[in-house]
Amino acid sequence: MSHDIPPQTPASPAIAWCDAVRADQFTRWLTGIAAQHGLQIESLRLASADASFRRYFRIDAQDGSRIIMDAPPDKENSAPFVKVAGLMHAAGVHAPQVLAWDEKLGFMLLTDLGAQTMMQVINREQPQANLPLYLQAVDALIAWQLSSQPGVLPPYDEALLRRELELFPDWYITQHKGVVMDADMRQTLDKSFEEIIRLNLSWPSVFVHRDFMPRNLMVSGSAQAPLLGVLDFQDAVYGPITYDIASLMRDAFLSWNEDFCLDVTIRYWEKARKAGLPVGDDFGEFYRGVEWMGLQRHLKVAGIFARLTLRDGKPQYLADTPRFIFYIRTTCERYRELKPLLRLVEKLEGIEMPNVFGFGRQ
Repeated sequence: MSHDIPPQTPASPAIAWCDAVRADQFTRWLTGIAAQHGLQIESLRLASADASFRRYFRIDAQDGSRIIMDAPPDKENSAPFVKVAGLMHAAGVHAPQVLAWDEKLGFMLLTDLGAQTMMQVINREQPQANLPLYLQAVDALIAWQLSSQPGVLPPYDEALLRRELELFPDWYITQHKGVVMDADMRQTLDKSFEEIIRLNLSWPSVFVHRDFMPRNLMVSGSAQAPLLGVLDFQDAVYGPITYDIASLMRDAFLSWNEDFCLDVTIRYWEKARKAGLPVGDDFGEFYRGVEWMGLQRHLKVAGIFARLTLRDGKPQYLADTPRFIFYIRTTCERYRELKPLLRLVEKLEGIEMPNVFGFGRQ
């Protein structure tokens, strides 16, 4: 095993380690695979970190660059990443290839999909200018969904949907807002959650990336012929076909006007329907499903971002809370069944709306 190689000089002073033992393990591992993969150890530098305990380094090789994942095995299970990477490649999706993996230590060498995310190259002022990139994302999503098989990935079932929804009261309402829930609030949440779960599970299941959004899509190649790659897929499940398109168009970090969201969603639905995916024959019904799936996601993410702030010391994520509240309120305003949830959320946020029929409030 690579970690049995005698200690070497630390690979790079630019990489900070809280644990000297892990730093030494990493140096041994990297030194052990460097020759086989043509790695230039002195070029190692930090690439990024995410909301989990994973970190990513970039290192130069003889024919370009590579990515190294640092995922402490006591905090991160990398086996799902390896499994889903293989599924992505089998589906024809441009995703990182695993070149080396020390499962015991949690170090992994990957192909590099580039240094620019789709989020970084998006033109926020002109939505339609981004249509080619979004259509590439749609094509990748459809390829991924067409490769779906039951029993391969964990099911996105009632238990998981409910567990995710409970993050909203547990972390956003109680911990972040400091609100003690009474029986009426709990009843409103329970009834709303039941309806959200019921409607979302009424859609057929496919492979679900679960975080399919511009921050996890990489852009490489030329400006004339960009190539879109997919990252951060280790939490993939088998669940509602409405999920990933909702994630793409109702982004946790980026908002578009509804015209652009509708345009891309319609194009996805048309392509998916033509490809034989189970999106139904009525776009209106499909769009309703996407909205309700998006609602589940935004309630969940609001709870996750509160948890990242309060438990994990990452307050930057809560800066996007107003976006989630807007998404949640917009969807709840459209559907009579969700009006009690709308009133609960507005009360939490201190939003007072005139209670008159002309404003559609009941």
